[in-house]
Amino acid sequence: MTAQETRERILVAAERLYAEHGVLAVSNRQISEVAGQGNNTAVGYHFGTRTELVRAIVRKHTASIERLRGRRLDSGPTRLRDWLECLVHPTTEYLAELGAPSWFARFAAQVLTEPSLRAVIVEETLTSPSLARTVEGLYRCLPELPAEVRAERDDLTRLLVIHAMAERERAHTSTAGWRATATGLTDALAGLWLAPVTK
Repeated sequence: MTAQETRERILVAAERLYAEHGVLAVSNRQISEVAGQGNNTAVGYHFGTRTELVRAIVRKHTASIERLRGRRLDSGPTRLRDWLECLVHPTTEYLAELGAPSWFARFAAQVLTEPSLRAVIVEETLTSPSLARTVEGLYRCLPELPAEVRAERDDLTRLLVIHAMAERERAHTSTAGWRATATGLTDALAGLWLAPVTK
């Protein structure tokens, strides 16, 4: 087995175990065993720290989501709903491509709720050029929103999207199910972003 094949097995095993049990509940020894590695130090050898392993799992998926979002952006979104679709649909399309079972949405939800690792997800998504363009387009549709309200709705959007997708993934959602999830999430986010601001 090549080093690259070993790394891939470790990534797959870690993603599933983290998704199912939580990041801090899983040891490198458990990951090595599920990955079929007799050497219990394989995880540390290939990835170093837990943080770097988590970062590698995130990066394994984000390139494909970036590509799908780029295609939507190429179609020239203009309305609020268009930008929200650029935010939601690339991830649901990617999760549908993975088939069932998959673990990435549940993995992301686990990482987001772990204070010591939350920054990894935030950093990796904030460096996405297509996501930055999407968020800028969304903001342009709502120029009157105060900065503090916009920041709060950003946080609510991230929580809703990640945890809703994790729940759907847990139910082994089909391709049609992912399409319905994307539509429902887009509807909910439109309501969230267009909600009145209480003074």
